[in-house]
Amino acid sequence: MSEQTYFYEPAGGHGLPHDPFNALVAPRPIGWISSCNEHGTLNLAPYSFFNAFNYTPPIVGFASVGYKDSVSNIERTGVFGWNLATRPLAEAMNASCASVEPDVDEFALAGLTPEPSRVIAAPRVAESPVSFECRLSQLLRLTGADGEATDTWLVLGEVVGVHIARHLLVDGVYDTAAAEPILRAGGPADYFAVTPDNRFRMYRPG
Repeated sequence: MSEQTYFYEPAGGHGLPHDPFNALVAPRPIGWISSCNEHGTLNLAPYSFFNAFNYTPPIVGFASVGYKDSVSNIERTGVFGWNLATRPLAEAMNASCASVEPDVDEFALAGLTPEPSRVIAAPRVAESPVSFECRLSQLLRLTGADGEATDTWLVLGEVVGVHIARHLLVDGVYDTAAAEPILRAGGPADYFAVTPDNRFRMYRPG
């Protein structure tokens, strides 16, 4: 190992006080996923493994370590919502990640309002300025390079409805910084917020 570089093979452990993987691939947008089961029991949970993967059709996805209530609900109903986690909603988002029984409503637990969606059965977070309504497109159990199944489930969904607070559309252009989105940064408790002073512009080469 060189003095300038710390190297480890994950299979043998990282040898550090805290696994750096989540902090290295960061900051990451938060998959604040709303769902319900076939009986109408609501669920709301944040996932730090989340992103957008396609333009047409628009596809987003999140990975759940463990077959949790969100995955179960989505597999059974075929729909879910994504809600933008913002700085004003950070504490409520954090409250919604509590480990509770399946019949506990995380909307109520976090003091949030379930708003009916326009296209799908799952609700969205009324307080969030941006929400997607999604239909399940793929549900995959991840495998390692050796082909062995992991206990992680990748949920991909086509966005079939988009809600944007009007004040975030400036001359018809969405103002990302004005929404104050928060991002997961790894470590035991680190997050970052997007603010206007962090913005810079760089156009692609012609």
